[in-house]
Amino acid sequence: MNKIIKLVPVLMLFVLIASCSSVRVASDYDKNADFSQFKTFAFYKTGIDKAEISDLDKRRILRAIEAELLAKGYTKSENPDLLVSIFTKSREKVNVYNSNYGYGPYGYGWGWSPYYWNSGYNSVSTSTEGTLYVDLIDANKKELVWQGMGVGYISQQMEKKEERIKEFVAKIMERYPPGKVK
Repeated sequence: MNKIIKLVPVLMLFVLIASCSSVRVASDYDKNADFSQFKTFAFYKTGIDKAEISDLDKRRILRAIEAELLAKGYTKSENPDLLVSIFTKSREKVNVYNSNYGYGPYGYGWGWSPYYWNSGYNSVSTSTEGTLYVDLIDANKKELVWQGMGVGYISQQMEKKEERIKEFVAKIMERYPPGKVK
């Protein structure tokens, strides 16, 4: 029984880590837009400059978006059909885990005794949840025609950050163009 009780925090941590690895995505689009007419793209510097992230992360995101659009058959152009812009948000989440494993509210068992010691598991962790919006704008009409959004946890480890950004962008861009969701 003690082994099971000691295994519970490890399992909770595993579930937490596994749930943090996914990116939740959504998209919206103008139902009147003809997406077959869009063949070229460029980045909308004015919109990108407003994103409140480091220039390094901006470049990582833009490289990932460019790779996804090129893979879909689009061409980067000086006279584009689509303008690509990004917007980001982030928030710190604090997670508190408190487990007394059957001890009373004061750390004591079935009756009061100053000789019992609370061997419960307590921890506090923080994580950063980020949201990335990818906007595709009709360059001729200057109207938003498609928006993709991805929400997930951001890695603070530099080695994993580029992988995570690529994962965010790939999941978001799976939904473009509308009607071709995998």
